[in-house]
Amino acid sequence: MCAWPLGVAVTQTLNNSDAQSQTHRNNNMAGNSTEQLLSMRVYNSLQSLGCPLVDGLYLREPDSVQELLCSPSLHRTDILKWICASICPSLKEKFSALKSTQNEDLVQELTRFGYEMMLCKANDQDLIKGRAPPLRQLRFLEQILMVIQADSRQNSCSGDDSVKNDDLLGELMSQDHLSDLDMLLNPVCNPWPAHIREHLIRTQSTQHKKMNGNHSKPSEFTDRSDQHLRLGSRGEESLTEAMALLKSTQSALDELHKECEFLQSHPSGSAAVLSPCALKVAISDMSQLMTAFGHIYNTDFKAYCQRAPPALNSGASVFQSVHQLLHACNTELEALKQLSETSLSLTQTVQQLQTDKRYWSKGEKHTLPERLEELKNRYVAFLSLHQS
Repeated sequence: MCAWPLGVAVTQTLNNSDAQSQTHRNNNMAGNSTEQLLSMRVYNSLQSLGCPLVDGLYLREPDSVQELLCSPSLHRTDILKWICASICPSLKEKFSALKSTQNEDLVQELTRFGYEMMLCKANDQDLIKGRAPPLRQLRFLEQILMVIQADSRQNSCSGDDSVKNDDLLGELMSQDHLSDLDMLLNPVCNPWPAHIREHLIRTQSTQHKKMNGNHSKPSEFTDRSDQHLRLGSRGEESLTEAMALLKSTQSALDELHKECEFLQSHPSGSAAVLSPCALKVAISDMSQLMTAFGHIYNTDFKAYCQRAPPALNSGASVFQSVHQLLHACNTELEALKQLSETSLSLTQTVQQLQTDKRYWSKGEKHTLPERLEELKNRYVAFLSLHQS
């Protein structure tokens, strides 16, 4: 009667062990399949990117591809060198300067580049040498190949944009649009319409009235603006006056340019303190800041700025004296804290001297009080011996 339950237990134990071994085999197969799929994906990416180190290999088995990419070998190191040089062409000179015997320097350079790309740790040389787990190596290769693929896609997009620009330029320069292009390059100065001419005349008369009322002398630039207005109102006049006005304006600009020495470039080649572009940017920024400040002042700050300044309290010195007293109190408290810490440290040191057995006597260690008591007893015995 006892044999039947024992047989059932043995059968269940065997079934459980078979199930565990089958699960372990399934997990290994799943892990291997993941590594194999990833290795084939990396290998196909290398072929699509035109890596010369995989041309002519014709590897079809996933195990062979995984052995090529995840086993330490000179071929694997050359593939890593090609990938890094494709991302950063300046590394080619560094790699060519290294000799074949300087393997450690090459590994350090590749590790440093992977660390700068934030794909590995600063001292992760096992990953570069091919001694890390295969799945981790394949993830590293896949991520670094994504950088090359992103660069190639960006270059192709920029090439497409250049092709589109060329097509657009060819369309503009075609025979159908030559007349429009000539009209844009050589515009005709038509006379102003009647309503615009009337508006300019009214504006000119208003400005003359203001100038006469203020008794101010018109400047050279005001004269030129008046000439512009007269030129607009007399659109039927010849182009000779406009050319003369342009020449006079150009001469005035040349004189201003001579006066502004900071806009002139030095013949020695040194950069000017303020270039025209920098001056334009500074003026634009200042104009935007002034506009923003004016808006904020009119909406928020104007009511506060018109108030009388606040009266300072005569008891302000009290706050200064209170601050000094508090500072002195904090200093004293800090001193008392240090004193208590020093006292506690001395107490611990004394207790340690009284309890630690540090002193030898008769082949054994004794504490300081025991040694002092022994010395006292010997002294008393010595005195009693000699006094008697």
